Amino acid sequence: MFTIVDFNNFWSPSGGGVRRYHLQKMAFYESQEEVLSVFVMPDSRTYTEQKSKGLIIEHVEAYRFPGKWEYRFMWRPSQIRPVLEKYKPQVIEVGSPYILPTMVRHVAKKVVPEAILLSFWHADFPITYVQRPVTNKFGRTLGILAKKVAFWYARQEFKHFDGIQVSCDEVLKRLEKNHLPKSHWIPLGCDIQMFSPEKRDEKLVLQLKAGRPERLTIFFPHRFCEEKGIELLLGAYPLIAEKLGCEPALVFAGTGPYLPQVEEAVQKHSHIQYAGFISSIDEMARHYASVDMGLALSGWETFGLSILESMACGNAQIGASTGAAAEHVKNSGAGVVLKKRTPEALANAIVELYRSDLSQKKANARTYAEKFSWNDCFKRQLDLYKQIYNQKRNA
Repeated sequence: MFTIVDFNNFWSPSGGGVRRYHLQKMAFYESQEEVLSVFVMPDSRTYTEQKSKGLIIEHVEAYRFPGKWEYRFMWRPSQIRPVLEKYKPQVIEVGSPYILPTMVRHVAKKVVPEAILLSFWHADFPITYVQRPVTNKFGRTLGILAKKVAFWYARQEFKHFDGIQVSCDEVLKRLEKNHLPKSHWIPLGCDIQMFSPEKRDEKLVLQLKAGRPERLTIFFPHRFCEEKGIELLLGAYPLIAEKLGCEPALVFAGTGPYLPQVEEAVQKHSHIQYAGFISSIDEMARHYASVDMGLALSGWETFGLSILESMACGNAQIGASTGAAAEHVKNSGAGVVLKKRTPEALANAIVELYRSDLSQKKANARTYAEKFSWNDCFKRQLDLYKQIYNQKRNA
């Protein structure tokens, strides 16, 4: 049986896009009978969970990061070798770039040298986690140097990999420019049945509008961190209220380092709410479909699953000027691209979008999201797996 094994230290029980990617991938292979997908899940203990003929979850005991983080880290050969020896896969996918790719490569070379090695570039870490923070703290010159070092490191980690899967055209071009292994465009998907305008809850709409039908409503279910634009939004909120003459209803969902600032804003403004961490997909869809607008403020998204889910529910969008957010907004005609990364610019963009033909923008959002499906994503990916495997085998 054609077998695929996935390793990913970016998996987290409360994660966002990476978690959704793996959940949807598992759902796809659970109904397969001719292909076996094995997801190696970092966990508190080691055991095997057979979900179906086409899907197995291998739980592997792994180190948990201290504090509130829910990430666990696999890196030892003793965590990798037993899985590869057990399943002898044709395809190995590594979804995180730190140490794990090198360790998997070394073990695979001894256990399954004929297997192909692929990565999925879930996080554009040389830009997001290296260049940006270094630039912010030490200046542009050191930021550029740090980025070059990070891409050098990425080349070492993914040395001899057979390819890297990417879901954003801008990121794909950046990987090619920095001489990473051959990139392959694999757009992710969206469950357009689950995320739909039909999930609109009129009771929630009335609650958020609070007696003002013209009140703008926004849902922000992103990690509370600088990368996602939380500081921008909190800084822009009073400006938006002043420009519109009415406080918008803003619902936060999730968690992160800026949770205290969110809680403070909830106390200060009567129309800012905190819904906690929403684990139910149906509840997420209900919130998306019951508001007017979504905010895709991270300029470093490699696809932006939450952007597509918001758009599928009929939300017009404010998008960052770079990355997948910009691509989705520009290609869909469903919103406004943020010109500058300042609270003032964000307030102006939100007001501009609100005063445009919002109904048409919302319709454009839904039409665009309908072009993406998880089924198409994983069929395209499986075809890629088989193509590269056959090329390597016949070389």
